[in-house]
Amino acid sequence: MTIKELPPLSLYIHVPWCVQKCPYCDFNSHQLKEQIPEKQYIDRLIQDLEEELPNIWGRSLVSIFIGGGTPSLLSPESFDYLLSKIRALIPFYSDMEITMEANPGTVEADKFKGFFEAGINRISLGVQSFQDNFLHALGRIHSANEAIKAFEIARNAGFNNINIDLMFGLPKQSIEQAMFDLQQAIRLKPEHLSWYQLTLEPNTLFYHQPPSLPDDEVICDIYEQGVEWLAQNCYQQYEVSAYSYQGKLPAVHNLNYWHFGDYVGIGAGAHGKVTRADDQTITRKSKRRNPKDYLNLSKSLIDNRRVIPQEELPLEFMMNTLRLKSGFPLKLFFETTGILPTYIAQPLAEAQEQELIIIKDNHITPTEQGFRFLNELLAIFMPENFNSIDNKSKQPTIKIKKLD
Repeated sequence: MTIKELPPLSLYIHVPWCVQKCPYCDFNSHQLKEQIPEKQYIDRLIQDLEEELPNIWGRSLVSIFIGGGTPSLLSPESFDYLLSKIRALIPFYSDMEITMEANPGTVEADKFKGFFEAGINRISLGVQSFQDNFLHALGRIHSANEAIKAFEIARNAGFNNINIDLMFGLPKQSIEQAMFDLQQAIRLKPEHLSWYQLTLEPNTLFYHQPPSLPDDEVICDIYEQGVEWLAQNCYQQYEVSAYSYQGKLPAVHNLNYWHFGDYVGIGAGAHGKVTRADDQTITRKSKRRNPKDYLNLSKSLIDNRRVIPQEELPLEFMMNTLRLKSGFPLKLFFETTGILPTYIAQPLAEAQEQELIIIKDNHITPTEQGFRFLNELLAIFMPENFNSIDNKSKQPTIKIKKLD
């Protein structure tokens, strides 16, 4: 495999604690039952990053994302210290996008000023709904009024780049109720909206005790009306569930994921994907999930490490890039995987024949049908649908077809 240039590199930091575990949440979050071992955790994060350095020597960061759990439970002083240590280990620009997730129920004015002064310049508020009955059903600790207040606090603290997380398809939710949530979000004028459907994930309370959710027809109507309403109000959809306000940039960190860029993950349960500079293999890695295990100095930080086999790379690549409304240039496939585009000529032709993608000027764009039925599109790129790559010549064993 030959990659001319390594992809951009981001950093993901996971803070695993939250005030209350939501019944739909399948993230690595742990309900807070005692005081957070804050200093111990920050020190471990720094050690975690230091152990990652040999794999990323000479590279700079393009973004940082602090997720959870509820990162805003930690103090501004801790983030100020952590970011200063990160800057000493890996170069990054002072105005680079640094995002922190926050629960509206934990937002305090002085704290948010401290986060901003520490260098965090983007906030993602987990609102989910602006209606108290749905917030209660979702197990959220904040009210609708607190969500609005949290947004105002973030604005007044200096944040001019705010994302609102919003769900639809909530238990017994009508089309009108879903549109009310969107309208309220739009009134606040956030720079970015993440609007996505509630799904029942394994290992969650909702999965084992399913609530009554809207049927597929209602979900479809909500989605179609919502996308239209957002467009009318200058929110441009650029990814399956992501919308940026007209003239504002999409989320840099998330775009790096969707362009199949690299990212280091530090923290309990954090995941990472890094392309090595020496042998140019792509490795996925995860850290120990349980905070106590992660903090145990006698244990390795790593829970799992896996080099992605080349035959799986097309699917890995497509699972990210085909989420983008604008698609991707075909050269990006080679630049991030090191595999010649001719290797995917056959499945691309099949997807085009099924009218799931458009191939024009060596650019791949999902059609409306492909965008709506992404799983069906991705199935075409499953590893079993490919012949093996000849590791000696790195040439595809399928017949080369013209792509456009």
